[in-house]
Amino acid sequence: MKHTPPTAQLTTAFYAFYDLHRGPYHAYAAARLSEEEARLSVTQLFDLVASNWTWLMTRQHPSAWAWEKHTRAVAHRAGRTPTPAEDTAFLHDRLRLSIDRIATITGTDPARVTTLLAAARRPNPPQPTPTTRCSKRARPR
Repeated sequence: MKHTPPTAQLTTAFYAFYDLHRGPYHAYAAARLSEEEARLSVTQLFDLVASNWTWLMTRQHPSAWAWEKHTRAVAHRAGRTPTPAEDTAFLHDRLRLSIDRIATITGTDPARVTTLLAAARRPNPPQPTPTTRCSKRARPR
């Protein structure tokens, strides 16, 4: 049996990660940024992932780290930071990703994705209206 050197295993694992995540990461960025900005953002993200790959492989959820870096960079470029529930609903409803696929690319578990989708679909509670304070009447002495 041929033994694959650790460097080759790390390289293979990185390209598997890249192949699995690049498409959805690009679609997410392209929906919020110009095509050029999206391409640049995703390229920079995978450069960052590659430069931290050995360390990332020691983490329990490398995808969570990459997703956090990706969404932060896209939000910075777009000028708006969506909530995790908004992002999850966007991935599911607009990009048509399954709950399991969202869990994979965001580095979370399917139960959390389901919870975030439910939160995104919950109607917004009515905003409290300002109340006027009634002045206390002076009591007769």
